[in-house]
Amino acid sequence: MATVKISSIVDETSWSNLRMLSAEMHRSISSVLTEAIDEYVQRRRVRAEVLDQLEASVKQNEKLGRLLAK
Repeated sequence: MATVKISSIVDETSWSNLRMLSAEMHRSISSVLTEAIDEYVQRRRVRAEVLDQLEASVKQNEKLGRLLAK
């Protein structure tokens, strides 16, 4: 897998927590950070997909929704 070097500014406490976690797991900061980024992106994409499906379902069942609301 190709890698890229990044630079970012983070809260000191967050950085310290990341360093401690990587040490506890006997993993590099890079691998822990990569995993965290992957999980974050996955959660956001799934959430967007779920919301899109919910919106489509509401539109598809609009008439039924109005009948149930009565």
